[in-house]
Amino acid sequence: MGLMINAAHAVLEPGQPTIDMLQKSSLTGAVQQEIRRLIQSGELGPGDKLSEAVLAERLGVSRGPVREAFRVLEEAGLVQLEKNRGVFVRQVPLDEALEIFELRAMMEAHVGATLAANASDEQLAVLQAMIDRMEEAVLQQDQARYYTLNVGFHETMVSFAGNKKLLSLYRRLTRELELFRRRNLTEPALLLSSINEHRSMLTTIKSRQGPQAAEALRQHVLMSRERTIRNYLKHEQTPLPESSKT
Repeated sequence: MGLMINAAHAVLEPGQPTIDMLQKSSLTGAVQQEIRRLIQSGELGPGDKLSEAVLAERLGVSRGPVREAFRVLEEAGLVQLEKNRGVFVRQVPLDEALEIFELRAMMEAHVGATLAANASDEQLAVLQAMIDRMEEAVLQQDQARYYTLNVGFHETMVSFAGNKKLLSLYRRLTRELELFRRRNLTEPALLLSSINEHRSMLTTIKSRQGPQAAEALRQHVLMSRERTIRNYLKHEQTPLPESSKT
């Protein structure tokens, strides 16, 4: 069965391009979005080789948009182009991932303090509605939906901080953590821990306690970092990098 390209609520099936689809998003953007979805969903895993010809055929497009999508995704840190070997879903080393978690902890601490001081009632209501949907996903043990909502919740908080450069950098860094973050939410107990941490974060923001909100968000990310180390030891056969033991 062929893949579908989703963009702006339109669908492009192999051999079935639509005017509406092309008006709302460039073909390259649609191809990029679909490849990104495959990576984010885990259908394409770290280290998987991406064939320009195969993807073009399955998506019902020429090779040009696929080639351009690879370039954009490389800039986003999701794939890497290796000379004379091809294009691969990027594998982020654990020690590099842990460094990104540390940067993310600093960013989110800033976001927590900023929202505690400046978030509007409407923004807080949006965040609460997202928490409510995350709780529904926990009750349903829908890990895939919870993961998507979780990513959206954090990006929404960062966007509400009002710094576009911060949001852009945050998105770029967190895309590289997708495999690790997804593993951190693979068991019911982990989902419960995660939703409890999210409730606590939002409570401190609503209480307008800047330092407490900053610390709640920072600790949440550092807990994710620790879960990442535990999951690495559980899933991988290679020893823990020396730089990750501190």
